[in-house]
Amino acid sequence: MTSDPTYRSLSAKEKVFWDLATTRAVFGVQSTAAGLRTLMTESAISADKVTGQEGWSWFNVLTATGFFLFENAALHVSSAVFHSFDLPLAVHHFFALAGFAGSVMWDTVGHFFPMVTLLLEVSTPFTCISWMLLKAGWAKTLFWKANQWLMIHLFHCRMVLTYYMWWVSWCEWDAMMENIPLPQRLLFFSGLALLTVVINPIWTHKKTLQLLNPVDWNFGNKPVPKNIPDVNNKQQSSKKDT
Repeated sequence: MTSDPTYRSLSAKEKVFWDLATTRAVFGVQSTAAGLRTLMTESAISADKVTGQEGWSWFNVLTATGFFLFENAALHVSSAVFHSFDLPLAVHHFFALAGFAGSVMWDTVGHFFPMVTLLLEVSTPFTCISWMLLKAGWAKTLFWKANQWLMIHLFHCRMVLTYYMWWVSWCEWDAMMENIPLPQRLLFFSGLALLTVVINPIWTHKKTLQLLNPVDWNFGNKPVPKNIPDVNNKQQSSKKDT
């Protein structure tokens, strides 16, 4: 990666963000697989949405706990070093870490909601690809726009997924009150409320605006590079030769 000209041209802060984006994209793929498996296959988790657990769900809960512990540390250290702070991301990471750590602490609580929550990361790989392509100067290409369209669609899917979790919570209300400790319920419902009415709408709005006006809003709406991709350069040179 260090030999890549785009990566070498980045500032120190942007290089940190690039590295974190790569890590988030990998975690997003794993989380998407876990969430889809929960919703689309028969298992103890789907059969008992409040207390059901399986070995593979424990693997994902522990992985998510470690990932969000790392993410919180990286976010706050980089914020201190580079004198910046992303409040929506910090709130998101706090509730994610607290929620998954709670699933580890109260180990009799089921894994349906944690696994469906992981499916919210379905947009993460596309978000990371979008930002990397912006920094590489691909913002005017059809490939970047297609990725952005798909990412915006997935952010809308995230919103539908939060509505689904509210519906399941309503249907399983009595079982949740009986089997899930009060601190974990408070974390879950307050985090879900923030996602539903604040964080998801803000991010969806920003990503839609970014499609219309490609700027790097992670770094103060910094204009994106205007360099033309090598593929286009090669195509233009080949036309001249002919």
